[in-house]
Amino acid sequence: MSWTTMKLLPLVCLCLLTRSGTTFADEHGSGVVRVVVKEGSDAILPCSLSTKENAEEKLFDWKKDGGKEVFFYVGGFHYNNGRPGQDQQFKGRISHFQDELKYGNASIIIRKTKVTDSGDYTCDFPLLQPRQILKIQLVVGASPEPSVKILNETKDWALLQCEVNGASPKPTVEWQDSAGNKLPAEEPQVSERGGSFYIILQTTVMKTDNYHCVATQEEIKHQIYVETYVFISEKLFEDTYSRGDVIGWFFSGFSLGALTVLVLLVATKFITVRRNKGSREQRNGYH
Repeated sequence: MSWTTMKLLPLVCLCLLTRSGTTFADEHGSGVVRVVVKEGSDAILPCSLSTKENAEEKLFDWKKDGGKEVFFYVGGFHYNNGRPGQDQQFKGRISHFQDELKYGNASIIIRKTKVTDSGDYTCDFPLLQPRQILKIQLVVGASPEPSVKILNETKDWALLQCEVNGASPKPTVEWQDSAGNKLPAEEPQVSERGGSFYIILQTTVMKTDNYHCVATQEEIKHQIYVETYVFISEKLFEDTYSRGDVIGWFFSGFSLGALTVLVLLVATKFITVRRNKGSREQRNGYH
């Protein structure tokens, strides 16, 4: 088993503990109902007659962005039972509340929403007098959990990277310390594909702490973070020399001059003691 030398070597121990947190909310704007859902979940778009009268024999038409046919119903005949004309985007994904029609409820459900389902929808009763049109804004948010990794480290610092892939709407990404303070970071690398955003953000940290990569989507009131614990320490010794090497190194560190001085100091001490002892013996002899 070898001994260690006095050589200092940097050591950065980085331990990752991941914990995520989310917030989620719906909003209702003036004159427009806003529905916010997470991608992959079902979205209910509400629409009811203001009079609450029976709608089983009425006509209502759901459209997206002013033109795409989402769901058309007239007297029990609709896109799910043979009526043609539905946009390909919504085929097999739309259902309504058949048992609720007698109460004037013409709401629909969009199954397994996609980011591309986001947009402005209208629920139109064109034959009513007065005509009734309801407007719904659907926001489908993709909020993937950020991933964190260490790109580089020394005994004094560590370079951390946060990556958010496929988020929609575009999130704001930042690094924070355990106290919630925003950390300085490099300019984020941002790319966009099919309405989804891909963001990389790097920061350099220089102390042990819990760091957070936080992605915030204000438009859908959603926030998600990953917590990363970074521990930085120094290793003082390295096993490279044997015990004999250490002893040899110890003696080789003394110069010949230093060794000479040490011998003279020991000799002087011995001479002083001998002289003191001799003086005491002479005094005793006179008495």
